[in-house]
Amino acid sequence: MAVLRDKVALVTGAGQGVGQGIALALAGEGAAVAVAGRTGAKLEATCALIRERGGRAEPFPVDVADTAAVPPLVEQVVRALGGIDVLVNNAYSGAFGSLLSMSDDDFQRGFRTAPFAAFAFMKACHPHLKARRGSIINLVTSAAVRWDTSTYGAYAAAKQALRSLTRTAASEWGRDGIRVNAIAPHALSPGLAAWTERNPEAAAEFVESIPLGRIGDCEADIGRAVVALVGPDLRYLTGATVPLDGGQAFFG
Repeated sequence: MAVLRDKVALVTGAGQGVGQGIALALAGEGAAVAVAGRTGAKLEATCALIRERGGRAEPFPVDVADTAAVPPLVEQVVRALGGIDVLVNNAYSGAFGSLLSMSDDDFQRGFRTAPFAAFAFMKACHPHLKARRGSIINLVTSAAVRWDTSTYGAYAAAKQALRSLTRTAASEWGRDGIRVNAIAPHALSPGLAAWTERNPEAAAEFVESIPLGRIGDCEADIGRAVVALVGPDLRYLTGATVPLDGGQAFFG
């Protein structure tokens, strides 16, 4: 039996990579998926993959940095698909590099597309999630707990803010029947694949540091974990950060 049958999931940044993997996994368990992101062609490609497998998906173009566009987008999803049971805040567009090399705009862009955008989606989805006792998954990063965070400062700062937001929402919205958790994944996204190609030696060292000895698969490892987190078997879990990284990082 599909554990998410008759559920509706909204996934941001679902046109490729981890977001696409999560969308595919949720659809595979019966959820109708609102595939949200900036690039229409990528959204259509994800929807096509879901439909080829017999699932239901609709594209919803949006730039998550435009928080004013979020409430009307959420209402579009509700009208089109009948409600929202699962929100996955995956979209992120930020900068990497040393602190002294980074402009204010580059630093702030990560906050606009991570905690600010997630906050807008969470507020807009709240009444719908409350009505259906839904679940939120926010994507954070183990870069924030690396032994050396050089060049990851802006990324880690934005994602740590999102992690804190996750815990607060779990505390405040638990009585509304809404569970809120975060995941910190390592997965073979297009970005990581490109970095691996450019830096083969560093990539090999990176994989060697993972106890399970491999990079996760966007759908099979990350998407399936999200299915478990939003499904009925983990209904008593909220406010947690789950490191989906093969055992590499430690979140104290």
